[in-house]
Amino acid sequence: MARGTTPVLDAAAEINAVSLARTELDPRTLMIARIAALAAVDAPVASYLLHVGPAAEVGLTVDDVQDVLVAVAPIVGTPRLMSSARKIAEALDLAIELGSEDDTQ
Repeated sequence: MARGTTPVLDAAAEINAVSLARTELDPRTLMIARIAALAAVDAPVASYLLHVGPAAEVGLTVDDVQDVLVAVAPIVGTPRLMSSARKIAEALDLAIELGSEDDTQ
């Protein structure tokens, strides 16, 4: 594999672009659906981190995200709900840290 290439990230970006092009959901609803799906599959922190910025950009608040988790709780179960809440908090902390690093550069 060539140095400096990111085939996995490139594939994820391509899948994401195709998904966005094929949906007629408004951006806010799309982000709600994606956060619910991330909780349902017990996604890693990195997946939440990729959605924190776009979710904020379309106006989702922390309260909105909490409401999404409450809504999917009966489906995904308490352990996955708690895992998702922890991962979202960690992703938010990472996003804040990354943002403050960008401000100092």
